[in-house]
Amino acid sequence: MDRKLKVLISGTGFAGQGHADAFRAVGAEVVGIVGRTPRVVSEVARKMEIPYSGTDWQRALKDCQPDIVSIATPGGAHYETIIQAIEFGCHVFCEKPLTNSGDSAVELYELAKEKKVKTAFASSFRYMPCVIHAKQLVANGLIGEPVEAEFISHFNLERDIPFGWSHRKEDGGGRLNNNFTHMMSIATSVIGEKILSIIGEVRDDLGKAPIVEGVHNFKTRRDHIPKDLNDPALKWGESNVEWSYTVLAQLESPMATKPVSVLFKHGGLNPRFNEDHIVFYGTKGAIYIKGHYGMGPLYVWDENKTWQELPLPQEIVDDQPKVNGDTERNWHYLVREFVKDIKGETVAPYQSFKEGSLYQQLIDLIRKNENWTDVRHLQ
Repeated sequence: MDRKLKVLISGTGFAGQGHADAFRAVGAEVVGIVGRTPRVVSEVARKMEIPYSGTDWQRALKDCQPDIVSIATPGGAHYETIIQAIEFGCHVFCEKPLTNSGDSAVELYELAKEKKVKTAFASSFRYMPCVIHAKQLVANGLIGEPVEAEFISHFNLERDIPFGWSHRKEDGGGRLNNNFTHMMSIATSVIGEKILSIIGEVRDDLGKAPIVEGVHNFKTRRDHIPKDLNDPALKWGESNVEWSYTVLAQLESPMATKPVSVLFKHGGLNPRFNEDHIVFYGTKGAIYIKGHYGMGPLYVWDENKTWQELPLPQEIVDDQPKVNGDTERNWHYLVREFVKDIKGETVAPYQSFKEGSLYQQLIDLIRKNENWTDVRHLQ
């Protein structure tokens, strides 16, 4: 395939603009962008020099005739947009979560298979350099058989961030959709892709958030926190999603004879005391990565019973896209693999709607909170 692939973007915020940059970086042509608000989508299109802009997705598909669509809106807005794109014959690159329910996510996965279009699911922090390094070290037997892993993070998010999609289950909000998807992706990348079993519980520690007009970019929503939260005229929206979760999973690993236990502990509103981290434990050692998404540096517990920092191998450094920002760099990495695959080049496996639909089903199970055993009769 020698011609430039044409890409249509859905979403005008941080993710939409980031996806557009990523596709352009690999030589694709961003032919259009679609958003909800005419003024906003026109401004973004002008700023990014995208030739077509509009608010009607179906019309944009017909007008732009894209090979690929990039879905960069909140999860609650994905279903109809993706259905239409797949029916149109487009390959689909989609931001997480895939949808707001397991059933609808499975439907999208099955339709994509039926229509034989390629899909990519952007739980893309598995492409962090230290995560790739950890994957290599585990595969090479550095820690022996993996037996356990833990993912610990505390984000200390401001409780008064304006009410929006992140507060609503129906819109794809919640920490499972927007944090756990990345964590599970990292875990399976390093340990093994097959998830055997899962159990978990969630909490809504927030309750409510102020309603503020004019919030557009997810990255700058903190700038819109009202100065007077006691203003009697201020309206409040009720949260219906989790802001903290605890999940325990068992993963099958080609490097282990027994299932590997993985603990995911996330407090969206809780302050951290020590650094967030990821650890992989094995029968002969351990790997520790600082940072909630594996930012680094990476340390190994060696035969001397001490933690030693390991530098990144140069080939991992050289293979990383040369852009600023972890989120942006990971988008560029996955887009590069996705486009190569569409062009018929050989690439390593990447996450698709298969994983996106699986993760959505797992999230539905965790949110049921049906895992408790009443022990009051024992006391």
